Amino acid sequence: MDLLDNYKKAWDNQPEDTNKVSSIEIYKMAQSNSSSIVKWIFIIGILEFVVLNSMYFFIDMDEAMREYEKLGIENFVFYSQIAAYIILFYFLAKFYQNYQRISATESTKVLMKKILRTRKTVRNYVIFNLGYMVLVMMVVSIASINLNFDDLNTKQLLLIIVSTLIATLLILCVLWLFYQLLYGILLRKLNRNYKELAKLDSTN
Repeated sequence: MDLLDNYKKAWDNQPEDTNKVSSIEIYKMAQSNSSSIVKWIFIIGILEFVVLNSMYFFIDMDEAMREYEKLGIENFVFYSQIAAYIILFYFLAKFYQNYQRISATESTKVLMKKILRTRKTVRNYVIFNLGYMVLVMMVVSIASINLNFDDLNTKQLLLIIVSTLIATLLILCVLWLFYQLLYGILLRKLNRNYKELAKLDSTN
């Protein structure tokens, strides 16, 4: 049980003629808690970006580009990566903006809206990353099939398609679990804060 729960329990159980823990204190605790959670979402987003991009140091990019050229998707890879970086920087900026706004919020209703907006931003971020991964895998697979199409019989073609679909689903499941581990716990805590604020708002 975290500090906010302790405050909420004390507030619920206190006699009506006392004011040991006021609704304002409960709000401030929820705001501080939510601000800390959103700050960690931003920090994890930054770390994820740095770690994933550091993998390029362990990949022979010249060899990778030669493979892309052989498949005829070098332009797709180049422009899709530019678009992906722009969108990722947008999400990181939104994470930071959400943190700043929640930290400065002074209204229960506004704080609740900011929490909902933050949850939506994180969900969209996860959906984008998963969608981009699927798009890249599909394009690479289709390009590979197209390159070797004349050398493949029907059975081999079907085997490649089925294998690609299974591999894509497995990778999606792993990535989904990865994001649930990274952001799921924080989002559940943020959702709990939202529910507490909703109860607090309904009593005022």
